[in-house]
Amino acid sequence: MSTVSRAYLDQRLAAANRCSREGAMAGAKAAAVATVAAAVPTPASVRMLPWARAHLNPTGQALIISTVAGMAYFIVADKTILSMARKHSFKDAPDHLKNTSFN
Repeated sequence: MSTVSRAYLDQRLAAANRCSREGAMAGAKAAAVATVAAAVPTPASVRMLPWARAHLNPTGQALIISTVAGMAYFIVADKTILSMARKHSFKDAPDHLKNTSFN
């Protein structure tokens, strides 16, 4: 069994921090876009649709908008972190694992 050096662990931790930071930033950008995309049609539908006028008070509208923003944040952040981790995990892999093409 091989021992793992402190420098190797620090390098891996720094890569994990970069992945999570980039994922959080990508998620925040997606949440901002999703908030605007949901905030425009929600009040407009409350004005135009009789059902929405009767059932969606301002609290319900805010819940719809915040749910869309939260969903966008977590989906984009998760996909970004997983794709970056996948990309970095194959960098140090043995050669027989790097060739994943099917010929």
